[in-house]
This record gives sequence, C-alpha cells and structure tokens, in this order.
Amino acid sequence: MLEMMRVRVLFFSVLRDLTGVEELEVEVEEGARLGGLMAGLFERWPRLGEWDASLLLAVDQAYAGREVVLRSGCEVAVMPPVQGG
Repeated sequence: MLEMMRVRVLFFSVLRDLTGVEELEVEVEEGARLGGLMAGLFERWPRLGEWDASLLLAVDQAYAGREVVLRSGCEVAVMPPVQGG
C-alpha cells in the first residue's frame, strides 16, 4: 500500500483569482509526479486547465517538468506565463 504525503501548492497572479486560493495543501501518493498533481488540480478547477499549455511550474523554487517526482513537504508553484513590456 502506498503512503500518502502532503505538498504545498501556491498559485500566482491571475491563477490566484481563478482558483480563489493563494495556497493549499494537497495529499498525494508517495512517488507522485508533478503531472499527476496538475491533472488533479485541473479536475478541481477546469478553468485552470485552459492555461495548461502556458503554465510555468516550479518545485521548491526551481522550474520543473511534469515528470518530476514530488517529495513530502515540497512546495509547488503554479504561475501564468511571464509577460514583459
């Protein structure tokens, strides 16, 4: 049986408005990947899924791909694309 672990998810900018939360703790199975976590977030907030192709993701303050394996207590940042001017 797989153990469960908690990760902290932070939402930035317009994504904070879209989800209605700045941060939350999510319980995932040990060995879960970032892509699986994101799939769960898209189920919870379908409008967040509309941003999927342009989201920037980081784990413990380092940009990360969806194949990254999450660790208990890690911090996941979900950010909209960077806009310059």
